[in-house]
Amino acid sequence: MRTALVSLLSGTLFGAGLALGGMTNPLRVRGFLDIFGDWDPTLAFVMGGAVIVMAIAWRIAGRIARPLVESEFHLPSKADLTPRLIGGAALFGIGWGVAGLCPGPGIAALVIEPASAAIFVLAMLAGMAVIRLFERRPS
Repeated sequence: MRTALVSLLSGTLFGAGLALGGMTNPLRVRGFLDIFGDWDPTLAFVMGGAVIVMAIAWRIAGRIARPLVESEFHLPSKADLTPRLIGGAALFGIGWGVAGLCPGPGIAALVIEPASAAIFVLAMLAGMAVIRLFERRPS
């Protein structure tokens, strides 16, 4: 129950931050990628804020024995860097650039602009379902 509550609080805070930063508007992301046109630096400031918060979190994680609601920290290693992860990240980036949304802002946008965000979220869920089908098939 404690883990679920912390997850809900974290997700709500994340969604609120995305909405406050304007990241639920696909035009902001596309504007950031339009470096030779009408460039919008908003996304750079949102990312910069996230980097600062994460830098503080990494410093804190190094000084405490274990996280608040888990038995241990689950930190990535170089072994986690697989061709599948790199390919997935590239596909994610392409989709983000085309749609102007990624999963977090897409779900947050359901509250602000449900009609347009629903199309993205449904397509995202369909893609997740398709990859699960391929993963279950024997090699």
